[in-house]
Amino acid sequence: MKVLISHRCGDKTRLVFGTGASLPRALVLPAILALLTACQPVEESQPIAEPIRPVRVVTVEELPGGETVTLTGNIQAQDDVALAFRVGGQLIERTVSVGDQVRAGQIVARLDAVNERNAIDAARANLAAAMARLVEARNTVERYEPMLSRGFVARAQFDRAVEARDAAQAQVEAAEAQVRTAENQLGFTTLIADGPGIVTARGAEPGEVVAAGRMIVQLAREGGRDAVFDVPARVIEAASADDEVTVALSTDPKVSTTGRVREVSPQADPVTRTFKVRVGLASPPEAMRLGSTVTGSIQLGGVAGIAIPTSALTSSRGAPAVWTLDPESRTVALRNVDVASYELDRVLISEGLAPGELVVTAGVQTLRPGQQVRLLGESTPDPIEAPTEDPTGDSTGDRP
Repeated sequence: MKVLISHRCGDKTRLVFGTGASLPRALVLPAILALLTACQPVEESQPIAEPIRPVRVVTVEELPGGETVTLTGNIQAQDDVALAFRVGGQLIERTVSVGDQVRAGQIVARLDAVNERNAIDAARANLAAAMARLVEARNTVERYEPMLSRGFVARAQFDRAVEARDAAQAQVEAAEAQVRTAENQLGFTTLIADGPGIVTARGAEPGEVVAAGRMIVQLAREGGRDAVFDVPARVIEAASADDEVTVALSTDPKVSTTGRVREVSPQADPVTRTFKVRVGLASPPEAMRLGSTVTGSIQLGGVAGIAIPTSALTSSRGAPAVWTLDPESRTVALRNVDVASYELDRVLISEGLAPGELVVTAGVQTLRPGQQVRLLGESTPDPIEAPTEDPTGDSTGDRP
């Protein structure tokens, strides 16, 4: 049996001739099937471009940590003085009013001093009488002293003269003290400021009869100023005496200064159950006038550092790590970090990250170093097609 087979494979023709003696049919059919199978078209294989994975990132920011508490208060003078008379009487003059500037030694008010002047006159008269009795007693002792040695005066009589002289001396000293007291009482009818300040309130008007100790004017002394707040108990328990308080005007937050707690009331207000806290201000601006409404902010607890979501944290070589994104090349890198503390929904990083860096927060499980990524929501760039080759080694890229 002579067999002639002609078959076209692709763009080439394969010819197979069978000659010779007759071949059994059982051998010819398998040979033909093998030849046809070998000539099947070979599928061209193209390398598939790796998809660019989408990720979600956050920008690293340094946080102060803890809780920021803000309260509203007002500006008060560090020292408020209620000026009052030490004696009672009728107020005949008040030389200042609310808002006036007062200097040290300035007369603020006067009382009717008729009675005090009469008391001085009486005290001086008593002093003159006592001094006259003292002179008489001294003269008696001087007369008796030479007579005692001659025996013309008894010892008992001389001793009584000496006692009378000493008593007269004591009466003179008492009269002098009464004069000084009367002069002081007269001086107390004039109210004088003991330091500079601003009048913030008045308590009596001319013509009124005032008692000793009644406030005539309220004086806010110059110098330090305090920001006064009503603070809840939990804030006082959490705060420290060394914590710095930022105080700003409510009407203009740009006007601000800092201060520290100077005084805490030991007793809570019976109605609000808050404690009055005075914060001494360092170099208060002129705009912070007495009575101005201010807000005070204080940072309580916590550790300052960098906070990232818990989903951004992974591990590398058994240590905490995060994926950082290079915004120019859009590639990621794995970096080890030091964790300060773990919180419910975030992690505080103490070392390993700097403010402004980008940290991957979603998709961290499928990343590898140097991998190119895109931000979630951005369009995927078209992949670059690589040229392919057919089984014969010829390129099958674009052809004219």
